[in-house]
Amino acid sequence: MAKEAPTFSVALDNGSGTAKTISNDVETIDLATPRGVQDVTGVNKTSIERMLLLADFSCGLAGTFNDAVDMSHDVLKTVPSTSQTRMLTLAASGQTLAVECLVTDYALTKAQDGSLKWRAPCVGQGTTDPPTWA
Repeated sequence: MAKEAPTFSVALDNGSGTAKTISNDVETIDLATPRGVQDVTGVNKTSIERMLLLADFSCGLAGTFNDAVDMSHDVLKTVPSTSQTRMLTLAASGQTLAVECLVTDYALTKAQDGSLKWRAPCVGQGTTDPPTWA
């Protein structure tokens, strides 16, 4: 893959489990796909041996408030009142990462300048295979 600055497509299930594309409202995305690591060094070794453990996923979405039908507020407003797994699908440059996740918060911030912003952290739910770009 060549170096580039791709645009992202962001789709997230709403409270009814239907994927909605909210890319236009998302301003920033940060994501991580870490693996646990265990030290398995025997007493006969002179350097550390490690093995990879379980995979995880975390993501932070942040953007501008938009309460139009099927946009960010409509999709995220049920986060405080529902305990459900949501599919988050990120696509960039022909690559797709789809992860079953839990959205752990829907935080709104109103600034002095009048802007209304939101943050929505997500963590992998663990019901599917490790997160993999396809």
